[in-house]
Amino acid sequence: MNTPFPKFLTGILILAALIRLVPAAEPPPFLDTWLAAQTNIHTWTADAIQTRSIKTFAQPLVSTGKVWVVTPNHFRWELGQPPQTIAIRQPDVLYLLYPNLKRAEKYPLGGAQGGPWREVLALLDATFPRNRGDLESHFTFGTTTLSNGIAELVLQPKSSFARKFMTEIRVAIRTNDFTPTSTELRLSDGSTMRNDFSNSIINQPIPDSQFQPLIGPDTRLVEPLKK
Repeated sequence: MNTPFPKFLTGILILAALIRLVPAAEPPPFLDTWLAAQTNIHTWTADAIQTRSIKTFAQPLVSTGKVWVVTPNHFRWELGQPPQTIAIRQPDVLYLLYPNLKRAEKYPLGGAQGGPWREVLALLDATFPRNRGDLESHFTFGTTTLSNGIAELVLQPKSSFARKFMTEIRVAIRTNDFTPTSTELRLSDGSTMRNDFSNSIINQPIPDSQFQPLIGPDTRLVEPLKK
């Protein structure tokens, strides 16, 4: 595969199970409550602070942003103020927009996507699994801790390709409304990418326009997967 894995897509993958995450080690009452809550969660928005710790950098890189989610297959993620990177997920396509560079990338999510990219897109689909089986088909559950109303779950990717760039994902969830407080991706090179969420809002209407990419005539649109 000659196409490089988009760096920003690794940040998206840590959204795995933001709303629909099962802490596997918890007792049945918690699981039952979680399952019941999912039917009542349709949208989620939050402010985000992303911290990237890179071994060769003395100080971490910190960016602010915002995320919008409409289950099961729409999200928008912005980093920077004004946004320097934007990711928009639609049912059959993912757009990565770089306004300052006048560049947009389009990644089809349907059809025949062979090789390692098929595994990457499967992980992306696991961002909002429809059930526990969907999540378990792509991740192995590690330890789960519960403290002060926060459940933290460790996930390891099953895909051999995914394991080449990330070793585990840590997700912390509020047990009262099942929304995330933080996610952390640990990369194979020893660096980490953490998102801390605040000002979460559930079930506030989000206009469809939020998930439509604005690609101006001066922006170059490319499809890295197209040969």
